[in-house]
Amino acid sequence: MERVEHAIQDKYPEDFAWCYGCGYLNKRGLHFRTGWDGEHTVTIYTPQPEHLAMPGFVYGGFIASLVDCHGTGSAAIALHHKNGHNIEDDVHPPRFVTASLHVDYKRPTPQGVTLKAVGTVEEIHPKKFKVETEVFAGEDLVATGEVVAVVKPDSFR
Repeated sequence: MERVEHAIQDKYPEDFAWCYGCGYLNKRGLHFRTGWDGEHTVTIYTPQPEHLAMPGFVYGGFIASLVDCHGTGSAAIALHHKNGHNIEDDVHPPRFVTASLHVDYKRPTPQGVTLKAVGTVEEIHPKKFKVETEVFAGEDLVATGEVVAVVKPDSFR
């Protein structure tokens, strides 16, 4: 799988599709796309030259952004599915925001290699989900992360 075909972000309503990491309306954004892959969620992305930390390696903040958006997208997929919908349905999914983000870097992430974030979702409250993510560069585990995502408060309108 080199590209996520059906992404939850494609179903976000326009007024919530501006995130730098995953918003499809942000022209300068990263456009992360999160979907299902069996029992896990997945986001696939190849870092660009501007995501450089030092020659040959990806900036750690980029990896944190990947984990962050993968986590909130994964939570949206899980609740959307729990509500009886699939990503392909023409229904806006719930939108999540990050309550906490934790990233552990396991090894330097090489530039020029496609990254794959693989998530496992756990519901910890009807409006709060925990997503454990592993980020791979090729076959190498380069980072792990945890996102606690909460349903977007109404005050965020």
